[in-house]
Amino acid sequence: QVHVVESRGGYVQAGSSLRLSCFASGTIFDIRDMIWYRRNPGDQREERKLVASIKPDAGTYYRDSVKGRFTISRDNANNTMFLQMDDLKPEDTAVYFCEVEALIEIPGARASDSRFEYRHVEGQGTLVSVSV
Repeated sequence: QVHVVESRGGYVQAGSSLRLSCFASGTIFDIRDMIWYRRNPGDQREERKLVASIKPDAGTYYRDSVKGRFTISRDNANNTMFLQMDDLKPEDTAVYFCEVEALIEIPGARASDSRFEYRHVEGQGTLVSVSV
């Protein structure tokens, strides 16, 4: 099994900085994209919004509202991803989720039937609350 765990978020004031980390553990043979999403707290029906993503070659993507303030990075050797958030704004208040695209072994009825697939695995989320 593969588990993804985000670091603790926090309650900060506008203009502050916070760094989130995400660690994937278990039997992982490879990780492709690593992604941060966020969703408004208290509204589980709301669709998650992509915040930032990073590829194995360190290619990155950011949503427009966080460009210049957030920096995503990864440590491939340790299956870890980071999100450095600077100049936080109240509108950044959200539950932040980490998701990894991990190559795992899917067991079959017999050992020879097992196969390898990339699966998306998500963490439980961590709350970041930014006050004015």
